[in-house]
Amino acid sequence: MSKVIKIKKGLNIKLKGSAEKIFEKSEQATKFAIKPTDFQNLTPKLTVKIDEEVKAGSPLFFDKYQPEVLFTSPVSGKVTAINRGERRKILEVVIDANSTIDYEDFGTANPETLSDEQIKEKMLKSGVWPLIKQRPYGIIASPKKSPKAIFISGFDSAPLAPDYDFALQGEEKNLQTGINALNKLTKGKVHLSLNAEYPTTGIFKDLKNVEYHHFKGPHPAGNVGIQIYHISPLNKDEVVWTVTPGDAIIIGRLFNEGKFDAHRVIAMAGSEVKNPRYYKVIAGSSILNLVKDNLLSENVRCISGNVLTGSKVEKNGFLGFFDNMITVIPEGNFHEFFGWIAPGFNKFSAAKSYPTWLFPKKEYTLHTNLNGGKRAFVFSGEYENVLPMDILPVHLLKSILVDDIDKMEQLGIYEVIEEDLALCEFVCTSKIEVQSILRNGINTMIKELGV
Repeated sequence: MSKVIKIKKGLNIKLKGSAEKIFEKSEQATKFAIKPTDFQNLTPKLTVKIDEEVKAGSPLFFDKYQPEVLFTSPVSGKVTAINRGERRKILEVVIDANSTIDYEDFGTANPETLSDEQIKEKMLKSGVWPLIKQRPYGIIASPKKSPKAIFISGFDSAPLAPDYDFALQGEEKNLQTGINALNKLTKGKVHLSLNAEYPTTGIFKDLKNVEYHHFKGPHPAGNVGIQIYHISPLNKDEVVWTVTPGDAIIIGRLFNEGKFDAHRVIAMAGSEVKNPRYYKVIAGSSILNLVKDNLLSENVRCISGNVLTGSKVEKNGFLGFFDNMITVIPEGNFHEFFGWIAPGFNKFSAAKSYPTWLFPKKEYTLHTNLNGGKRAFVFSGEYENVLPMDILPVHLLKSILVDDIDKMEQLGIYEVIEEDLALCEFVCTSKIEVQSILRNGINTMIKELGV
């Protein structure tokens, strides 16, 4: 076993409603959507029109500045809507799916016998390339670059996150093939990080072409950005790529089966879910069938992703392209009697304002109420308590607010994306929108210095 890397700073938020380890069958959704907004730094150009028939793997749009990067349909059917926002920004390409999925045939192949260019060509053509993200910035990887390493996090420490060993069981062959393909795309190593508190069993046992690492500690120990920082920190002008295990499996299916099969197992979780369980769905699926008759109340917020970094979706909305869970919690559109004066035995507090610390194993029902308004952005030490990186998050955010690029570089903007600072936003008494500010800073860096 490799050396255990212990993470001391962080915070585990114990929420009610974790998914039972039961696979629940659900009717396949009839509507699917690919949302360009799921991909950072993307300017989409459409290749389809309304009423056009597509197969799973048919191009829907491409990146204006990287036209070789295609975004393909996860299902076969008819394009029924192209929803736009302000200034005609493309928000969704909606497809009415056929009852049986018809796939484009990209041909099977053994990635270990292919060159890196042949692997890239196959991945670009099929639409699986966007599954690879690039650090710095958390954007789609550039196929013109060669990363110094590729990182995969084999566990998720976010609140109510799915158990990968359970969710991905039976996909050992596809995972290994996906890793073999990724291994050909870097001159460095493919690093796989696992939770040290559990033995290396199940799908992650005895994988080849990976270097194992073990992490122990509270969230964000499972974040790939934290793992990169402790294994091989990024320097200026260096690039690494990241992939989730579920996405590596989709890449493996491309080579083993010759098709873009975007099926993934997700966790349906949260205190407002009647039966929190696991479901097999397709990326971009409507969540209507999953929430229908499965909620304890109507006044809820549905989140595609986890409560810290996920996106709010309507009950007839769509699963995000990268998301492996749907979380449902109470909507916080109400006033609390006595507010902060009440004892707060059922409230969670990171700062020990309430007696949370007396009940370390207690699970909580948290709603979306901010519990106050925005205040002065002051130095409190809260951010540093939950961020296991040797950077100054408040200084970094303030340098972003004043567009000081030199300071952003010096203070570590290359090393973080939104998920790495999500806990800072959660614990912030000033109610600062940390993730939004960080993304604005990253966009400024891309605009001024490129990728």
